[in-house]
Amino acid sequence: MKSTWASVIVMLVVLLTEVKNEDVRRPCAHIQTSSSVVPLGSPVTATCVISDNCLQAFGQAVRIEWRLGGRLIPSSPVANESDRVSEVVIPRFNHTSNFLTCCVQTSPAKVVGGVEIRAGYPPEAPQNLSCQTNLTTPETLTCSWDAGQKSTHLPTQYTLHTEIRDSNENAIYKIPTGVHHFTIPRSGFVFFSEINIYVKAVNELGEATSQPVVMEPISAAKFDPPKILKVEAVPIRSGCLRLSWSLSQHQAWILNYRLNLEVRLKTTESRQWSEPILVSRVTTTPTFDQCRLLHGTRYFAQIRVRYQQSPWSEWSSSQCGVTLESAPTGRLDWWMKLSGDPMHKQLNIHLFWKPSKQFRANSQNVSYIVSVQKPPGGKVCATKGSYCTFQLPERAKKVYLSAVNAVGKSSPTEVRIYKPKALTAISDISAVPQDDSAFLVQWKNTDISSLTGYVVEWRPLLTKDISLTKFEIADRNQSSLIITGSFEPYKPYGISVYPRFKDGIGLPETVKAYSRQKAPSMVPKIQIKKMWYSNIELIWDEIPLEHRNGIIQSYKVFYWDENGHINVVNADPQERRVILKNLNAMSVYEAFMMVSTVGWSLNGSRIHFEIEPFDAMTVVMILTASGVGLSLLVIFTVLTCFPKNKRLKGQLWPNVPDPANSSIKRWTSGTSQYIHPAWDSDEPNPVYLSHLSFLDLPMKLGKQEDDWLSSAEDTSDLGESICGSPFIPGYSGSNSDSVPYAIVIFSDPCSSPSSKEPPVYLRSESTQPLLETEESFSPKCYQNMATDGTPREQCFFGPGHDCDDQEGVDPVTIWDDFPFLRALAMNDTQND
Repeated sequence: MKSTWASVIVMLVVLLTEVKNEDVRRPCAHIQTSSSVVPLGSPVTATCVISDNCLQAFGQAVRIEWRLGGRLIPSSPVANESDRVSEVVIPRFNHTSNFLTCCVQTSPAKVVGGVEIRAGYPPEAPQNLSCQTNLTTPETLTCSWDAGQKSTHLPTQYTLHTEIRDSNENAIYKIPTGVHHFTIPRSGFVFFSEINIYVKAVNELGEATSQPVVMEPISAAKFDPPKILKVEAVPIRSGCLRLSWSLSQHQAWILNYRLNLEVRLKTTESRQWSEPILVSRVTTTPTFDQCRLLHGTRYFAQIRVRYQQSPWSEWSSSQCGVTLESAPTGRLDWWMKLSGDPMHKQLNIHLFWKPSKQFRANSQNVSYIVSVQKPPGGKVCATKGSYCTFQLPERAKKVYLSAVNAVGKSSPTEVRIYKPKALTAISDISAVPQDDSAFLVQWKNTDISSLTGYVVEWRPLLTKDISLTKFEIADRNQSSLIITGSFEPYKPYGISVYPRFKDGIGLPETVKAYSRQKAPSMVPKIQIKKMWYSNIELIWDEIPLEHRNGIIQSYKVFYWDENGHINVVNADPQERRVILKNLNAMSVYEAFMMVSTVGWSLNGSRIHFEIEPFDAMTVVMILTASGVGLSLLVIFTVLTCFPKNKRLKGQLWPNVPDPANSSIKRWTSGTSQYIHPAWDSDEPNPVYLSHLSFLDLPMKLGKQEDDWLSSAEDTSDLGESICGSPFIPGYSGSNSDSVPYAIVIFSDPCSSPSSKEPPVYLRSESTQPLLETEESFSPKCYQNMATDGTPREQCFFGPGHDCDDQEGVDPVTIWDDFPFLRALAMNDTQND
């Protein structure tokens, strides 16, 4: 566009220089327009008149054409005029500025005249005029306004007009172009006199004036932040603080006039300031009392000031003060847990408490007392904290909790001792973090008529300090609760919900929660547990709680071989094991594990492993192991299916008799076979011999017979050959294929009457094993106590002994003391 206008201007200059006329200053053509500045989008009409000197230069016959910028526009000759006059009409002029030129059609066309046409909008009235007084040195009055959202596209002049009513002084201040604010010097206003201020905007299409502002300059002053000099308790008035304050040094003179003042307060525990409290207008005395505050409470205070409707000053710096103390009021919310052994009546009470909405400590130094009776008796605990542990006193059903300060005590809060109940009324608990300091705890409840409410408890899991436990009380109709506190990010918290019943506390539901999560601090090392054929089992240890930084969502094992084909296996976070299947033998694999939480993931170190080939020796070992296992299975099946088969059991586990636990009168062939020990009896079960032979010999033996008795040869068949022979009367032998365990030799033949001489025993060389403690074939002498208490020696089982028979011994007494002799006495009676 600029190059086009430059070419038009050059053509006009050349045309004027080429005209052969004495008066070169006369224009070649004259253009008349309705206006050179028009509203944007309005029609424009223009007329071009060619002068005589132009006709002499170009000839009598010319043709006129119009151009707007570089674009040709249609035109028409004026009626009743010669060809020297032409008119053009532009229906909508949509350019903010453009050149309209008149040309003579020659070869090439010559520009003979032109005019610049500008378009825009009239100015809007200035809006939002406001003024503010500056009381610092130098004192000024600054006004600002908005020029309007629509641009005029035309130069607009702004002027600020002031009229002081008391002095009738008027002033006009010209504003630089593009600036929409102005600062009036101190000479142009009076602090406590009204002034009328407005702004006027003017351009070529019109003018506009803002709404005037009438005010006192002092009412538009923004004061510097005041200063609190002292905050102290009001004597004899509990719950009141007295504040002393002042303005800055160069504004202190304004205290002679009434000012508005606001104060805001907050306690030490509060994070937010209270709503500003408007103080009645203050005069020359810069002090005031603020009452209706909590007793014995530390408050921080800030103030700000203004004059009438002027802007508020900024808040002052904070100062603190403490109101007078009074005795604590209200009740405490409590939560109790039991531990210990209820069977031995050794219960530990863990009692937690916190101020309820109605509780007021009314003191900075408050302590708490737990007693089994209403204060002051039976104190079991005293602390300045909000937690106490003590043992339950005997037969105590409730305790009392009281708050104490230097002035007095609160009314006791009754705490009933309830034992836990094995009831649950909660399921599907969840804890969703709202921000770094809050959790939304939700749960589902069941319809239990005795349910009275819930207790939501939370504590950090990385410490065992039970005093850090916090709790909230919820109504029975609630199923969610927002808990707040100072939760550390990346640290685990245990959040539990307990149901409360009329007569106890039910079983809780617990969930682990994090206010913020990130990747774990460590990844456990992968270990190879087992490897077989083409499979391998990998295991790893659990990540310590302090290194998890969140709830473990998944374990993923990535592994690949030399070809680089990557496989991924997901593991159950609870099992911490994974099996890699279908691996190639003799291939070296690499693997690593990735542990993920909701926050992020962390990769562990790599491990290498190789699958060994499955060779023939391994096959043989597996087959051998399978055969051994099958054999054991068959044996176990036989023993299980035939546990009552006495013959089979007798063959596998024969009963070994014990001579020391025998009774000869029960040694019979019919009852001595397949006798099993009675394992469930307290008394020892006697073991019976399978065979016993009796021999009756004459009183006097021959030499050969005496030699036979004293010989050490095998005597296992004597019972069958002597007393068991069918040619000997009184034969009592057993089957010929049985082996006699012992032989009893009587001094008389089997059919003769019993003799008074003691019987003789011979040991049989049986194939069955005897007791391992026996050292010789014939026992040694034993001492037996007679009825008079004197020890006597008796020899049994053969004549080979060194001691002599005692004279005058009563055989009955001997037989009563020894079971074998008693059995012999029975045998003699039967023979008789």
